[in-house]
Amino acid sequence: MFKLIGLIISILLIIVIFLRTPQENVGLSSFATKTDILGSPSSAERFLNVLTVLGILIYFGIALTLNLTS
Repeated sequence: MFKLIGLIISILLIIVIFLRTPQENVGLSSFATKTDILGSPSSAERFLNVLTVLGILIYFGIALTLNLTS
């Protein structure tokens, strides 16, 4: 069960990291702004920061639990 949740969290973290486009990358940032996928840039950045930190904490918790049980 924990392995499946860990896999899902890992994929979620990879997706979140790809969504965090650097400001210098004009092509991807203009696409995100024009399509308004994540709302305004400041709220989107704050949401992605919280989502990243939460995902990392959950991932570490699951990894620690799996290492202690095996």
